[in-house]
Amino acid sequence: MIEDDGVSGDETVEVPDDAVLEIRGSAVLPALRENIELITDDGLTLVGELSLPLERPPVATLVCLHPLPTAGGFMDSHIIRKAAARLPALADLAVIRFNFRGVSSPRGTSEGSFGGGDAERFDLAAAVRFAEERALPNRWLLGWSFGTEVALKHGLAHDVIGAILLSPPLHRTSDAEVAAWAGSGRRLVVVVPELDDYLRPPQAEKRFAVVPERELVAVEGGKHLWVGENQTFRVLSEIVERVNPSALPLATTWPRR
Repeated sequence: MIEDDGVSGDETVEVPDDAVLEIRGSAVLPALRENIELITDDGLTLVGELSLPLERPPVATLVCLHPLPTAGGFMDSHIIRKAAARLPALADLAVIRFNFRGVSSPRGTSEGSFGGGDAERFDLAAAVRFAEERALPNRWLLGWSFGTEVALKHGLAHDVIGAILLSPPLHRTSDAEVAAWAGSGRRLVVVVPELDDYLRPPQAEKRFAVVPERELVAVEGGKHLWVGENQTFRVLSEIVERVNPSALPLATTWPRR
């Protein structure tokens, strides 16, 4: 079994200009998109993208932390890619996604090499600093698999509302690092698939019990990679419920203009 392969094989959705777009697969909704570079405190340049609502300021910001680089995780891992493709339009969110150090994607290659979740603290710091410099509001960390480890280990050092954890494996995070979130004043939302390969809801209840205020969401039928449109829609809805609940329910179609 390969850990943390956060990539799906969606095909691009193509529809006539006068049709209504069904939001599924690789559908990309309108947004202001900008290629960005993040400079880390240890001197590396990371490549990424900022996506903003097209017609109004964002109400909140997602700083996305992707799955395990050594198993194919990158800024285009499908849940993160779809968050950037859909949520600026559907939920008025700013979405920052980037390649951790040493990771390549069509956007380019970030400098450096894999840091096992420790050196990535510099990458997280650079992304949050970018959000602060752009005055992006109500910042949240959105981690998936390996990205949850980076969020848990290093997120409390930053000015964020909280962290949303998708499929946390807790391989690299100590019990003490989890417990540090208790009483921190930061929200911790833990979204655990029923059929996860690494940490299932009963085990997650035990591991996260040291944070009494955490929100644990067990997703019936869910799997670690969240493959399939139903799982994608559920995950994105869980994110928006915490970050901008007024945008629910998420639309499933979009008018072509």
